Amino acid sequence: MLRWLTAGESHGSSLIALLDGVPAGIALTTEDLRAHLARRRLGHGRGARQKFEQDVVRIVSGVRHGVTMGSPIAVEIANSEWPKWEKVMAADPVDREDLLVDAGTGDEREIARNRPLTRPRPGHADLAGMIKYGLEEARPVLERASARETAARVVAGAIAAALLEQTAGIRLVSHSLAVGPVRVPDGTPLPTPEDVAALDADPLRCFDPATSAAMVAEVDACQKDGDTLGGVVEVLAYGVPVGLGSHTQWDRRLDGRLAQAVMSIQAMKGVEIGDGFAQAASRGSAAHDEILPAGAGDPGATGGPVPTTRASNRAGGIEGGISNGQVLRVRGALKPISTVPRALRTVDVASGEAMTANHQRSDVCAVAPAAVIAEAVVALVLADALLEKSGGDSVPEIRRNLGR
Repeated sequence: MLRWLTAGESHGSSLIALLDGVPAGIALTTEDLRAHLARRRLGHGRGARQKFEQDVVRIVSGVRHGVTMGSPIAVEIANSEWPKWEKVMAADPVDREDLLVDAGTGDEREIARNRPLTRPRPGHADLAGMIKYGLEEARPVLERASARETAARVVAGAIAAALLEQTAGIRLVSHSLAVGPVRVPDGTPLPTPEDVAALDADPLRCFDPATSAAMVAEVDACQKDGDTLGGVVEVLAYGVPVGLGSHTQWDRRLDGRLAQAVMSIQAMKGVEIGDGFAQAASRGSAAHDEILPAGAGDPGATGGPVPTTRASNRAGGIEGGISNGQVLRVRGALKPISTVPRALRTVDVASGEAMTANHQRSDVCAVAPAAVIAEAVVALVLADALLEKSGGDSVPEIRRNLGR
């Protein structure tokens, strides 16, 4: 069983990723984690924050000389901007007078950091969180609800991805299917693990060059209008064996576990497995993946009493909550970023007056990094399901149990 948690605030001293259950023998270095975090920072339409906030990574425990030990792994991602926020986010009490002056720079923005945030932003957790926790301002809510937390998820997912590849040969790919109204045409070939470098180099992580150019133009037009964009991302998992997950209980179904993980990403509002939403509009005769006898050497053949293959993969590699040996496909729909430069209407909870919402630095479009984040959480779910299926406390034992 693989368990994982994150801790930390957006402007706190650091974020923490904690994983328990990672087997011994996984090759892993700090540089591996840095590389995954660098992918999260990419994408046309990102805000200025990505340029000056650096991810300072430190493996605290669970790894020795580049190899996991089987003990819990803790990773710290330090906040390079912490000196600017040390008073605002201090764990211990701070004199009120210290919150009414700048940090010695003569910069009025320093004072603004200390002011109570009493104008909740529509689309954020601000107001609901303030009511739930009995808070007079939004700072304690937005600091944890911020998408900055996903840096810790990406680190955790990088460890899970290493586990998947090194024990079972499972490799993941993520890409953008849509940005606002611009969508990759139906029938476009899916990217493979060999295409990851090209996807990382694309401004919006799109595998179709013409669509990518149209996406860039849409982001630029949206930025000019002072607005934000959402989109759709897809994660593909190649080499997933038959039998991950189960039909026997609701919480063991692989599709349900994947949907919960992807939906938990900040700003996600919809998840589908395979062609889920399109299947809802089609007839059964055109919706399901017919089973055919597998020919000799068929690369898509699955084991069992009789080798079989499929005529299609509309189910996205999962049937009845169980992986069926085909390429696993999970999609997530990302709403437009809630911090809109136009400043949406809200209420100042301190005065009760109608106001416009607080506006802080934000992205115009975060679809490209959302794909990388979705890849990370899919890796975590698959790694947990793989360990559930295979058992084993070390890489050799897991490989033996999988017959590799």
